[in-house]
Amino acid sequence: MVLWLREFLPSPDALMQRMFLVYAALVTVSLTAGRALIDAQQPVASPAPANRPATVNGIGIPTVPGVPFSATVVIETDRVLDDGSVFTRRTVNLIARDSKGRTHNEVRRLMPESFHGSPELMEVRLFDPETRLRTIYFPATHLAHQVVLPAQPKVAGSPNRWVSQEDLGSSTLNGLEAKGTRRTFAVSAAGSSAGNPVEVVDEFWNSAELHLTLLVHHIDPRGSEQTTGVSGIKREEPPAAMFELPQGYKIVDVIPSAAPAAVSTPAPAKDPMADELP
Repeated sequence: MVLWLREFLPSPDALMQRMFLVYAALVTVSLTAGRALIDAQQPVASPAPANRPATVNGIGIPTVPGVPFSATVVIETDRVLDDGSVFTRRTVNLIARDSKGRTHNEVRRLMPESFHGSPELMEVRLFDPETRLRTIYFPATHLAHQVVLPAQPKVAGSPNRWVSQEDLGSSTLNGLEAKGTRRTFAVSAAGSSAGNPVEVVDEFWNSAELHLTLLVHHIDPRGSEQTTGVSGIKREEPPAAMFELPQGYKIVDVIPSAAPAAVSTPAPAKDPMADELP
């Protein structure tokens, strides 16, 4: 199995080097695209892809009071097609947290590399830890869903013999010290669509100071890769309007049917900082 995996996975040193090169490129993209999102009065309309709307979840934001910030998140996904070519898509989301611990998280459409402009805003997710009110609103339909989430007790996770974890030490990202963790999930031949055992690798770089994951790198040797990076961090109080439902939205009892379906790209493993999420 190890010999077979070496044909797909780079060495740890090569993986680290490539991850930081990708991250540097994402920082450059986010500084430009993020500014365009902030300055734009309305999202720029984007051509609909041939398939269904493609979106992926970005960075989870722990509801920690007293540590306000705003930032941009760049997501890049690569999928190997049947002909061996690689289909790359990207998007840029805005995220924020205020001093009360309220969070703002966008979901924008994934667009091909050739696209220029602001990806279409599909939904915005808000959460208020004081009231436990979660709001999701959809600009295309001006519908919103609100629900009060019950407090969930923290339960210690049980060991998983299929998952191994490695400490990657510390590095500096966006001027913040980040601690790295690599998690490797072993998929048996019976559970793998490739017909062979594979190892899916997730690397997380977390800032204890900001209480935020700054970089996630997900590699599935069956043909998919995703990099999610945070940049353009501003350590100041975001506008209060970012954490409120805009006027003109109708609140419905269920998630509107217009909500975009998630893209089929395999999602990264659970974020190590997810224990701080609601």
